[in-house]
Formats: sequence, structure tokens, C-alpha cells
Amino acid sequence: MAKRILLLGATSTIMRQVALNLVGKDDLVCLAARNTEELALIAADLRLRTGAALVTTHKFDTSDFATHQELVETAQRELGGLDIVVAGTGALGDQMKARQSLATIKDIIDSNYVGIATTLSIAANIMEQQGSGCLCVLSSVAGDRGRQSNYLYGSAKSGMNGFMQGLRNRLAPAGVRVITIKLGFIDTKMVAGKSGTFLMASPEAAGAHIAKRVRQGADVVYFPFFWRYIMLIIRNIPEFIFKRMKL
Repeated sequence: MAKRILLLGATSTIMRQVALNLVGKDDLVCLAARNTEELALIAADLRLRTGAALVTTHKFDTSDFATHQELVETAQRELGGLDIVVAGTGALGDQMKARQSLATIKDIIDSNYVGIATTLSIAANIMEQQGSGCLCVLSSVAGDRGRQSNYLYGSAKSGMNGFMQGLRNRLAPAGVRVITIKLGFIDTKMVAGKSGTFLMASPEAAGAHIAKRVRQGADVVYFPFFWRYIMLIIRNIPEFIFKRMKL
């Protein structure tokens, strides 16, 4: 049976791999991202590789809140409904610059939390009404505990995780699945050249695993899996010790 899929942030390295692994022959797909020229190239490639029956593209900017409802409703209309929505937008941002710039703080929080929450809220209402669907967000292990090196990015991801947890609780009775993917270090432009990165996974492996979880079902997923145990340790370090650590 053909799936009706909306992919938000479709130009990201990981989301390209999600699309290739998730979209199948005869599926109906809407790709949304800020860079419309790059989006058109990705759409053409996706049609060729997957045999999707329909691939449309639309501009999506997490900070342009006035357009979010129109985007989701347009995708619903074009595809004839929404079975799967995957949101993979976000930016690490410049933590040091943000200390002196309120605009930078807002950009980090909007791109990693607020702009995604507003868009998914609209999709959630549609899926709740139709009594089916799957909402999936690519979040980060950074949201598990605030650290001095990236607490703005981490706090936004923490907010996103809490939002998804509440949405999961709300939508479970309606038969709508809500999945939070907490990613560790993935070899993408976001972490290229950053200090402190280790045990990086490939975008190809991440995309395949995310698509698998969307198809098979999950609640909260750590990828790579060992980050669940790394973050378990970090979350349980006593605060009087943790506040003196350089993480």
C-alpha cells in the first residue's frame, strides 16, 4: 500500500538517506526545506531511485511560523492525507556567539525546537482526526543533560524531547505513533571540524536505522545504540561533581 510521506528538512545529509530508505515504489512524497534549488535536485534523484508515484517540493523555514500551517495542509491536500511525517531540521549554532547575541539564541531555539513543534502540532491534529499515522523527530543525545559546551542547542533538544513525549501520550489512544530519535555523533557537516567528537556513525547507517524504526515502530531510539548507556552515565553524575566538569 502506497504511503503518504512528508519529510521536513529534506536537504540534510541524514534526511536524504532517510528518504532513500523509507520511500518505496508508488509512494506519495512531499519534500520540504529552506534551499529550494537543492530540494529540486534531491526530488529528481528520489523519483529516479525509488519509483515514487509523486514527489513534490515546498519551501520550509523553521523561523517563518506564518507558513507552517499552510505547508502541512498543502502537503496533506497534495498527497491525499499524511501517513508519515519525519522532521530532521536543526542547527548546532555558535554557542560562543550566542553568549553575546540574543538573535543567535533565538535562531538556535527556533530551528531545533519551536519551528518543529509548531509544524508537528498541525500534523498531529490531522493524524489524530484520521486515527492513524507516524510522527518522527530527529533529536539529539545533547538534550539528555545540559552541558556548558552546547547548553543552548541541548536545551532546545531537551524541549523537543519533552514535546514528543507529551505528544506520544496524547496520540497513543488515537493510534498515532510518535518516535523520538536521539542521535549521537553522525559524520555530517554539522560536526565537521568540531572538537570532542568521537565514535561517529555514517549518515547512511543513520538513515537506514531511522527508516527501519519508522516502519517497525518505536518510542525513543538512541543511535548508535551505545549512546543510551553513555547518556545514562552522564545523567547520573551528581550535580556537585558535574558542574565542575568540562563537557
